[in-house]
Amino acid sequence: MVSVRSSKYLQRGRSRLALTGALTGLLLALSTATARSDSAPDIPPRGSAYMGMGVLAHDGRGPYDSATTRGSQTEGVDVSSHQRDVDWPGLWGDGATWAYAKATEGSSYTNPYFNQQYDGPYSVGMVRGAYHFATPDSADGATQADYFLAHGGGWSADGRTLPGALDIEWNPYGDACYGKSKSGMVGWIRDFLNRYKSRTGRDAVIYTATSWWTQCTGDYAGFGGNPLWIARYASTAGTLPSGWSSYTMWQYTSSGQTVGDHDRFNGSLDRLKTFAAD
Repeated sequence: MVSVRSSKYLQRGRSRLALTGALTGLLLALSTATARSDSAPDIPPRGSAYMGMGVLAHDGRGPYDSATTRGSQTEGVDVSSHQRDVDWPGLWGDGATWAYAKATEGSSYTNPYFNQQYDGPYSVGMVRGAYHFATPDSADGATQADYFLAHGGGWSADGRTLPGALDIEWNPYGDACYGKSKSGMVGWIRDFLNRYKSRTGRDAVIYTATSWWTQCTGDYAGFGGNPLWIARYASTAGTLPSGWSSYTMWQYTSSGQTVGDHDRFNGSLDRLKTFAAD
């Protein structure tokens, strides 16, 4: 027969074992959650994407010479809400003569700093333009073109306003190609470009990187009539996507003066103004 005293010891032992088991399970759950958190990529909030966001992550950064081709090309910058209010007189003094500001993303986001970033360069003498960050998984191309045009993405033939730019690159929120097949992506881009041209009379600029274009459109060659803005952080623009024999603009670094992203227009300032007015 088990004594009352022995029974108490047994109950205490069982309680300790149960508590130890519970603590062990809790610690295991916490360590598993931490491991998952450490291994999972950080997904930024919608609307926070900007031009070139995926270039460093996927293409990296090579050496570049800021003086290379400067004699025949024209310096520019691109900005988004990450730069907030920009020192446009300072950039003008550093030699930047043109700028693009992010206006919209998808079909619901507008840049809260857009007015300062779009009107500011114009006021100091720069040529300016607006760009749209495409999210083909959130709405169709025509819808996003309409949204862009309704929130700053228009064009006027004043010689100081550049045609709107479509920023089409890696998806910062998920699948690199936004869950689309190559033909599906080509169709989405075509819908955006067609709607933009039908409403403005201008061909939108296409901003992209060759590796993304190859991966997500199958290196489609049918948009060569649109101006190309190539993204590559290196000493040269490198191999261009099929359909283009030359680029109109080149985003060559994300670590330039005053704001990170610096670009070159492939021509003189007079040619840039002609491009803006055409």
